[in-house]
Amino acid sequence: MSHDSTAAPEVAARKLSGRRRKEIVAVLLFSGGPIFESSIPLSVFGIDRQDAGVPRYRLLVCAGEEGPLRTTGGLELTAPNGLEAIARAGTVVVPAWRSITSPPPEEALDALRRAHEEGARIVGLCTGAFVLAAAGLLDGRPATTHWMYAPTLAKRYPSVHVDPRELFVDDGDVLTSAGTAAGIDLCLHIVRSDHGSEAAGALARRLVVPPRRSGGQERYLDRSLPEEIGADPLAEVVAWALEHLHEQFDVETLAARAYMSRRTFDRRFRSLTGSAPLQWLITQRVLQAQRLLETSDYSVDEVAGRCGFRSPVALRGHFRRQLGSSPAAYRAAYRARRPQGDKPDIPDSSPGHSGPGGPPPMPQEPTPVPYQTRRTAAAASALAPAASLSADGAKPELYATGRLPGQRTAP
Repeated sequence: MSHDSTAAPEVAARKLSGRRRKEIVAVLLFSGGPIFESSIPLSVFGIDRQDAGVPRYRLLVCAGEEGPLRTTGGLELTAPNGLEAIARAGTVVVPAWRSITSPPPEEALDALRRAHEEGARIVGLCTGAFVLAAAGLLDGRPATTHWMYAPTLAKRYPSVHVDPRELFVDDGDVLTSAGTAAGIDLCLHIVRSDHGSEAAGALARRLVVPPRRSGGQERYLDRSLPEEIGADPLAEVVAWALEHLHEQFDVETLAARAYMSRRTFDRRFRSLTGSAPLQWLITQRVLQAQRLLETSDYSVDEVAGRCGFRSPVALRGHFRRQLGSSPAAYRAAYRARRPQGDKPDIPDSSPGHSGPGGPPPMPQEPTPVPYQTRRTAAAASALAPAASLSADGAKPELYATGRLPGQRTAP
């Protein structure tokens, strides 16, 4: 991850208005919001833990619309404050939004805009990023959200630089996080920024969570295709790529198949999937390698060849960056979780045969509905003799727990 010092002035926080207090945190709740995400900032900022060395915040729970507010499970909440209370807060948190397809109330958006103009720090957890985007607070900024919704955020708000890999993005006075547990990561980061590592560590111990999580959302992604790409002309090109992962081709080949220039193809692909085509292609090859490591006895060298990697070294590098372990260690851990005597199936290497697939269970957030998969023959094709992926020589991207102000991911 590279540091761009020139970006710092652009994200510098405005001076906090005199009527706002830094220690006051307003949490904006809406009807239909998920209770877990809603409870995260309430727990982090609303409980007095000074006995554990955690400085105290003052919490204001605000209704973003007329109540009662109904949350998941049919619970009804009554917020003690309305939108007017946001005017006192130095930090405003939107923990979630009920629907990525419906617009938030305009009154709530106006309150967020005013808070930002008056120097308040604005935070969106998970789908709360859609509320910040609707208010125009993410225009021209890097942001993240749950990986499943990142393509929709990128398509609906093209001026937002959506990065679905990050657990959270701190862009100075506007911060966003991925789904569910990543909201805890971001709230801990806020405490760390305000009061230092010791305070954040003390809070993490009370919450029984790690003070910092390594890696990003990459290990949880199913980066096939978002559902809405199905009717797009690029769908045919991407489906072809998934069916021919074992063959030698690069992004230029895909652009030619789409009858587009490389620049136009990159832009269209990113707008539809929230990912650069090169990174998407590498991710699909790593996913295919996962399946073969789980379902076959092929050596790591053979897996590399059958997934289109130029060499085992290339596979190991990309595999470790995306999943945090070597292919051999991943296979050993996967088999250790399987019942004794449950041996992996060795897929038929003949064309047209698809072996059992599906990633192993991994510690992650509550399982979301994955992107629609368009791999009808990809698993079978990946078992055929493979050539190299010329993109393997590209500069690898680096992953970190969260992106901080002024930092940009390497191209």
